[in-house]
Amino acid sequence: MSIPFLQESVQFLKGVGPRRSDVLKQAGVTSVNDLLSYYPRRYLDRTSVVRIAEMKSGSDPVTVVGTVVAAGVIPGRRQKRFEAIIEDEPGRRLKCVWFQGVSWVSRVIEKGHRLALHGKPAQYGGSMSFSHPDFDRLDEDGPSIDTGRIISLYAGSASLQQSGLTSRAFRKIIYQLIKERGTDLQENLPSRLVQNLGLLDGRVARRAVHFPKNNEELQAARYRLKFEELFFFQMLLAKTKLVREDVPGVVMPSGGALVSKFVSEVLPFTLTNAQKTALLEIGQDLSSGHQMNRLLQGDVGSGKTVVAVAAALTAIDSGYQVAFMAPTEILSEQHYRSLSALLKPLQIPVALLTGSTPAEQRRSVLAALENGTLPIVVGTHAIIQGKVHFKRLGFSVVDEQHRFGVMQRATLFEKGERPHMLLMTATPIPRSLALTLYGDLDVSVMRERPPGRQPIHTKMVREKERDAVYAQMDEAIASGRQCYVVYPLVEESEKLDLKDAVSGHEQVSSRFSDVSVELVHGRMKAAEKEEAMARFVSGEASILVSTTVIEVGVDVPNATFMLIEHAERFGLSQLHQLRGRIGRGEHASTCMLMAEYKQSEESRLRLRTMEKTNDGFQISEVDMEIRGAGDFFGTRQSGLPAFRIADLLNDQHILVKAREAAFGLLEQDPDLNDGDNRAMKDYFEHFVQKKGVRLSRIG
Repeated sequence: MSIPFLQESVQFLKGVGPRRSDVLKQAGVTSVNDLLSYYPRRYLDRTSVVRIAEMKSGSDPVTVVGTVVAAGVIPGRRQKRFEAIIEDEPGRRLKCVWFQGVSWVSRVIEKGHRLALHGKPAQYGGSMSFSHPDFDRLDEDGPSIDTGRIISLYAGSASLQQSGLTSRAFRKIIYQLIKERGTDLQENLPSRLVQNLGLLDGRVARRAVHFPKNNEELQAARYRLKFEELFFFQMLLAKTKLVREDVPGVVMPSGGALVSKFVSEVLPFTLTNAQKTALLEIGQDLSSGHQMNRLLQGDVGSGKTVVAVAAALTAIDSGYQVAFMAPTEILSEQHYRSLSALLKPLQIPVALLTGSTPAEQRRSVLAALENGTLPIVVGTHAIIQGKVHFKRLGFSVVDEQHRFGVMQRATLFEKGERPHMLLMTATPIPRSLALTLYGDLDVSVMRERPPGRQPIHTKMVREKERDAVYAQMDEAIASGRQCYVVYPLVEESEKLDLKDAVSGHEQVSSRFSDVSVELVHGRMKAAEKEEAMARFVSGEASILVSTTVIEVGVDVPNATFMLIEHAERFGLSQLHQLRGRIGRGEHASTCMLMAEYKQSEESRLRLRTMEKTNDGFQISEVDMEIRGAGDFFGTRQSGLPAFRIADLLNDQHILVKAREAAFGLLEQDPDLNDGDNRAMKDYFEHFVQKKGVRLSRIG
């Protein structure tokens, strides 16, 4: 593909100019390549449009085309709304209501506009209605909607709409570009790859995705472009992995004295087969002479920390220091307590370093790290600050690693001389997402739980059942067990009618006045949190009321009961992580999901899933299906690329083919210098490698 042409600024294209160019820049469109890759959000053809008279309440989402006959902002006692009445034939009307984005919608929808609206039909007050439908302005197109052409509709933010960049404007700009400069487009995949996989020619695909002649051509174009997008990203992962395989690493022989004593004498249990396999894989990496980059993925309670400690002892056996980094202070403190207890019989000192570490203690820890007398430090991002120097850092563990930015992990890597890196996550990841996020890493998966642990009984309950729930807590406490009560907020919200942890603590303390009830939330000082947690861990407190600060890492085997208030407000992954705080011992455990009677369809699906299964991998598949891959971690720091057309949930079959093709091609031609690989190499280097996600994952 002509690289200079694709690099040209969109500002100088017909119909753009400086003002629109600035707005397009905010949408990530600066070059011709960006514009051609600004794919339609959806398409409109005659077969996808239904008449208002044909709509049925509760059916799947449908598309309606009509004219706005009335529109305006309606004041309300609590909240204003915007309403528009749509008519597609005399007397056939549809009410559309927006409660969010009212000011923006009121500026872009006016009486007389012709709109295409997409939403789920509902019967309201005797007439059909849409709530918060997607919409596109089509007034200029007029009768062309009825010609049967497939019309591309583009995503439009407020700034795009207000600058005149409607779907029609995008179509005109891209049409003119292809008409005048289409001959400058070239194929950017090797011809043999296109032929072998039966892909549509790249030049045809770029035209057809915006201006398809028919549905068959559109589907072929979308498949080709999805494959291409996934192929180039997998190429980036493959090249990253090839580079890493050439990076020398410190050789750490397995089977040292500390590791052997830890496994055979210190641990009060036998390792599971999954733990043994993971340790074997890590040991092979550490002794290989190459720098290790391995992801240890396991469900809650699968015993990842024990594996990490055993691996860390291999490094200490070889004379190296270990850094153990976690995203929050409460998780760092939990790891510090766990590691201290596990390593005490081996007389290996462990230090904690967080933002709350007192100055005098901090100076002592820093000095011990620098002179090499401290073999292992546990902490938050405080470990990677500039004043922290290791004498001989050889092994780094990053827990819940998706919560750290790539640069933070890179900084930890730079604290030593190519230290081995073990990344851990208790968030089970669907295979498609793992191939995408971690395709450049070696992955160990632990699905097996330690023997003796029983499944957690989970049940959704209503407010009217609270007395019965409290009675079950009485029984658990009477049996010597402990309980969690989890709230979504710290203090009462004026905007949300939710119970909060502070008032909840008062209520629970009043109801269970004969036992000690502790409170933990994120706004407490570190010392206060640590003291409250210590009382609960020791068994002095029978109940811990908290927010989600206990979501990860808290390990109290005696806690067997959890009540999650307003469970409908939590995400599925978060619910699973919270539930993972119980069921960690030999006793049967129960999780009660207190939920409001009125719930969204997604909330019901989340809660039903929690009732049905304890399998985190199965839960992750449902969670990804509900939220979509882009939101799966709820953080932009995870390294997940912003795919423009591929969908990790629905395009897994394409992803697998793209991965096989990318890794296979690089295996045959690592430098991409053979034949038409060179043209692909130019495109890859200019538009993927330079602009792509920073993937020196180092972690």
